[in-house]
Amino acid sequence: MSDIAIKVEHLTKMYKLFDKPSDRLKDALGLSKQQLYREHYALNDINMEIKKGETVGIIGTNGSGKSTILKIITGVLNQTEGTVSIDGRISALLELGAGFNMEYTGLENIYLNGTMIGFTKEEIDERLDKIISFADIGDFIYQPVKTYSSGMFVRLAFAVAINIDPEILIVDEALSVGDVFFQTKCYHKFEEFKKLKKTILFVSHDLSSISKYCDRVILLNKGEKKAEGNPKEMVNLYKKIMVGLDDKESRSMMNDHNGQKKIFDKQLEEGKSWKSYLSLNPNVDEYGNGKAEIIDIGVFDENGMVTSSIIKGTTFTLKSKVYFNESVIDPIFTYTFKNLKGTDITGTNTMYEKKAVGMVQEGDTYVASFTQEMNLQGGEYLLSMSCTGFENGDFVAYHRLYDVVNITVVSDKNTVGFYDMNSVTKIEKI
Repeated sequence: MSDIAIKVEHLTKMYKLFDKPSDRLKDALGLSKQQLYREHYALNDINMEIKKGETVGIIGTNGSGKSTILKIITGVLNQTEGTVSIDGRISALLELGAGFNMEYTGLENIYLNGTMIGFTKEEIDERLDKIISFADIGDFIYQPVKTYSSGMFVRLAFAVAINIDPEILIVDEALSVGDVFFQTKCYHKFEEFKKLKKTILFVSHDLSSISKYCDRVILLNKGEKKAEGNPKEMVNLYKKIMVGLDDKESRSMMNDHNGQKKIFDKQLEEGKSWKSYLSLNPNVDEYGNGKAEIIDIGVFDENGMVTSSIIKGTTFTLKSKVYFNESVIDPIFTYTFKNLKGTDITGTNTMYEKKAVGMVQEGDTYVASFTQEMNLQGGEYLLSMSCTGFENGDFVAYHRLYDVVNITVVSDKNTVGFYDMNSVTKIEKI
């Protein structure tokens, strides 16, 4: 008996891209001897094996082929070339509720989806109470799905998909649905699957979840499999690809004692700014009187690489480069982290840190650096930076950038609240 749950060999998915609808029609009817389309490879010659009982993550930038490969594995899409072998019953959390009939009640949709998956009415009956209890939408289970709120809809869809006792679970960015309490139930169910040694194939942009749950990670980029290995190594390699280093170059540097300096030099070549490597907010809230201007910002990991992802427990540095259009006395450089709800979590400035600058002349450029350990919980945060000061006793803002950069904190261990106190824990029998 094989211990392989999913085997993918030479998998390729090619799309034909046409400039005009008429070209598509001509190609379909065979009316042209010329090739009227461009070939786009969403996946190109992918090979991978997932063992039974493994939890494997797939990561990559947008357009790397992550969702495409899951859709082929689950039968939603057909491949252009290659083979996929599955050993076990699959439940897929891809597009939640995609098979629902909006005119049917929630209860009727449970039976509809169960039948589509391959269950008999008796098998669905056995699981019905668990599904209804997990969805927790009360009497709305007897109402047409078209009357549901979006939250109720995804709760029911998730409950159906997760409670059919699959041997293989396929998850595509589907764990963070509903309110925080329902999300907690979803993650508990996910952990229960791991304990039961179910096979899990997991795609997510949430690098913290990838690090926490996955035994092994596969990295895709532009439709190609770049590497696979332990989560930490693959997350680090992913970060390098995100800032423009190709895979071959990144991997050749990984074992080089001077590799991180080479990466840093590579990032700054050709006069590129730090911020060009970051995920900037296109709708940043920006204001100030213009006496100073933040011309560049950077987030640097423990290896000196510009990145939007910081691993919890490591040292990182924030930098702001400020050009002064007028002379000012004792400008204050600041940073603040907020959560996605807009709550200030932490921050500091050069005044708090007792780093007075003194008189700054018109035309001067200063760089403020803040180096600290990342103890925030894993998740998404928004970084704000500013240059301010006091004039005649009044507070003034020279230049402020609110929520300018999205920062991801990658963690495989979170505690309660906003930050980790790094407790040293012991349990002793006495």
